[in-house]
Amino acid sequence: MFNRMISIRVIVALLVSAMAASAPVPGGTTRAESTAANALVAQLAAMDSVLYVYKDFADGANNFTQKAWMGSSDSNVPEMDEAAEGVSGITGIRAEIDLKKHTWGGYLFVNGVLPAGKTNPESDFGNVGAGFDLTGAKKLVFSARGERGGERVEFFAGGLGWDERLGPTAKFADTAKVSLGYITLGASWRQYEIPLVGKNLSSIGSGFGWVTNNTNNPGVGALSFYMDDIRYEFEKPSPKPMFLQSYAAVRPDNDDYIINNFGYLYDSSGAAIVMSYAGKHERARQIADAIVYCTENDRYFPAGHLRNAYSGGAVESFPNWYSGKGKAFARLPGFYDQKDKKWYEDYYSVSTSTGNLAWALLALIEVGRNAPEPERYMRAAKEIADFILTLKSDTGGFTGGFEGWEGKDLISVTYKSTEHNLDLIAAYRKLADWTGIKSYRAASEHAKAFVLSMYDAKLGCFYTGTASDGVTINKSVLPLDCNTWAILALGDDFPDYAKTLNFIEENMAVGGGYDFDQNKDGVWFEGTAQAALAYKQAGNEAKYREILAFMNANANPDGTITASDRDGVSTGFNVSGLDMAWEYGKRTHVGATMWLAFAQLGVNPFE
Repeated sequence: MFNRMISIRVIVALLVSAMAASAPVPGGTTRAESTAANALVAQLAAMDSVLYVYKDFADGANNFTQKAWMGSSDSNVPEMDEAAEGVSGITGIRAEIDLKKHTWGGYLFVNGVLPAGKTNPESDFGNVGAGFDLTGAKKLVFSARGERGGERVEFFAGGLGWDERLGPTAKFADTAKVSLGYITLGASWRQYEIPLVGKNLSSIGSGFGWVTNNTNNPGVGALSFYMDDIRYEFEKPSPKPMFLQSYAAVRPDNDDYIINNFGYLYDSSGAAIVMSYAGKHERARQIADAIVYCTENDRYFPAGHLRNAYSGGAVESFPNWYSGKGKAFARLPGFYDQKDKKWYEDYYSVSTSTGNLAWALLALIEVGRNAPEPERYMRAAKEIADFILTLKSDTGGFTGGFEGWEGKDLISVTYKSTEHNLDLIAAYRKLADWTGIKSYRAASEHAKAFVLSMYDAKLGCFYTGTASDGVTINKSVLPLDCNTWAILALGDDFPDYAKTLNFIEENMAVGGGYDFDQNKDGVWFEGTAQAALAYKQAGNEAKYREILAFMNANANPDGTITASDRDGVSTGFNVSGLDMAWEYGKRTHVGATMWLAFAQLGVNPFE
């Protein structure tokens, strides 16, 4: 679809680029406004004044994730389908009840508790102080419709630990209960509001609930209805430490739904750097604060040992959800399997890759240098940097990190990645400049020596790294980013720009952009933006603008961009821990968007 429109859209993009507004940056210069950077900021801003009970199936923004049945009978309990049709997003909730088997019944959407040392949350009905402080919420908003229309249901919030006649009875009962009373649903979606102003919302363990009975539905057997977009709206915005959701959500009938709530560390770290360069320093600190939180609050590891991904959204665990350490912890992503009714964590996301740690370092350095109180960012950066030093190899460079779950399941990764070490050249160099610690400068030089050893002067390319022995060069895949990043990270230490750019053109150029590897089965937009900046670094401004125009022409209307121009764009690698090809799809991606932002801003994040 895009190719038929490129000639017209490229011209438009060039005009837009020429007319772009400029924003002041340090030093008195100006830099063009970035629509991609604005899109990343908007993703954070969208959560400023809301707290979702339910946004989409297994979404990282969901709260009150545990469901508690209440009814006239505990046999033949109906289940809710939380991956049903919705009014917006990808899913909604379908509820049903047989009023011949249950004279009344409903569900509470509760927080529950996760005691220290447990792996599954437990129900709580006001016996533990596990409520959310929702002070400042002005209303609870949700959408609902009946299966046919005419269904009568009561919707409410709060009331956990209450007796219908006596009021609060439990030790930690909710501080309020509010209800719409019984309403008659239509067959079409309608938005409802429960006013909350003046209510004591200091501890709410049940964020939402519904109940119905046969008295209000005379003669009805099976009753079913739908709900969606259940959220609290607040009077004042309250930005929180959080990670961006890396990929646009897809429906659960798509295998790729398992990463719906993933906030990859690399993606959010890059986004924080983009926001900092774009002058959105408060937004950048939201992500940097999340990284700092994760360094201090892993459920198992000591400070500095970060994971590859966290749950998109707010970073801190729910109230009274504790790790084995007996404290709140950084939330990890996962997916719910509807067939076996279990929540699973992902092998790669719980693992630790050296390159992702380096990007977290780059983010903390960039954000910290612009922060009113830089000390906490510097402290976290040094903890991460010191942990990476434990991965330093005597035979050159740094190894890949660790894979698997904590404890006995943790595996040391012994290969060395050119990409990871390129990241470390910049991260350690910048940290040395910031802190004045000479050992970090030496670490940068150690990573650089390894990277230069991966260069093939005859081909003009950098190899991907080594095999698991840490010595044998892996020549099976020649990734684009090892070569674009080498130009960006090495700078004047690598004068052979022309040869490497020629290698990229001959082997990766496809359809106006660039592929991940040499098979040219599609455009990888993240790498295409990197190629634009590599040309800019090499002094070829015309080629930089040509590639940037192509990127702008393929961006979404909101400023974001998809990972690739089609589904199934291969990388030549397998997904970590699985015998499954690692591919990119035509799905909006923070990683691609943040590199588009770097290209629009003309910023080399490694400098």
